[in-house]
Amino acid sequence: MSVSPHSPRRQRKALYTADSFERRVRMAVPLSRELRARFHRRSLPIRKGDTVRVLAGSFEGREERVARVDRRGYTVTLDNVTLKTADEKMKPLSLGVGHLVITRLNLSDPWRRRSMRVRDEDVTPEERGEATAESEETTEEVAPAAPAEEAPASPKAASEDASVTPELEDEEDAAEAPPAPKPARKGRAKPAEDEEEDA
Repeated sequence: MSVSPHSPRRQRKALYTADSFERRVRMAVPLSRELRARFHRRSLPIRKGDTVRVLAGSFEGREERVARVDRRGYTVTLDNVTLKTADEKMKPLSLGVGHLVITRLNLSDPWRRRSMRVRDEDVTPEERGEATAESEETTEEVAPAAPAEEAPASPKAASEDASVTPELEDEEDAAEAPPAPKPARKGRAKPAEDEEEDA
């Protein structure tokens, strides 16, 4: 009995036994009309950093950034698309690629730009990922400022520090000093019977 190469059985087996490179091609997502007109492509394999619009389900119409691509399960995880678990925790919701449309591409990878035949001049800073890098720099500049704000002490605390006597400072230094090292262990002590025999 011959089985057609296009039979559902063989197609399903090919889906489960595909390697990572084949799964990448199978996870191609259609582009929006604007991107289709700009890049002259109908679909592209989805990758982390792309922005997609959800077409079906409870999150229909939502545009979010791709946080993770799971090739093993043929699913995608998006930012701010979560599901509440039984113990009231928020868990990322995995979506199938059939319910998505790419609205903004992540072109920070030069290989992807070359494969799409896109010139570097045509790529916007947002598509390169430079806009996100600038926002990270601003957050890093703000973060070190927090310890500097905590540094100035209140006048009351400063007056309490001034009232500490030198005797108390010596006690505090002794308390903060590391403990003295333990003396080295000596060899075994001879039993009392051996000592008597030696005498």
